[in-house]
Amino acid sequence: MKNIKKLIEYPREGILSKEVLMDEKVDVTLFCMAAGTEIGDHTSTKSGFVHVVDGKGSFNLEGDDIEMIPGVFIPMKENAVHSLRAGENTSFLLVLNK
Repeated sequence: MKNIKKLIEYPREGILSKEVLMDEKVDVTLFCMAAGTEIGDHTSTKSGFVHVVDGKGSFNLEGDDIEMIPGVFIPMKENAVHSLRAGENTSFLLVLNK
């Protein structure tokens, strides 16, 4: 068992990622983004979801803006174009299916 909130560690700038779980079915990574950090348009070859744990930001999924606040769950299909920006220190779990 892991307490995700205790794993949160914000860098002064940029992104810190921590592997939470990797097995034959799923990869789970905790991302901690410093305020003002952006990740431009990109895709993933795997389907999955983002679950916001802490902070506030903006997630763009295939042209739709989604507010990133704690508790928000964002499902993504494989190859979906997405980007994000942390308005304040923001952490989220990225879960990708294998």
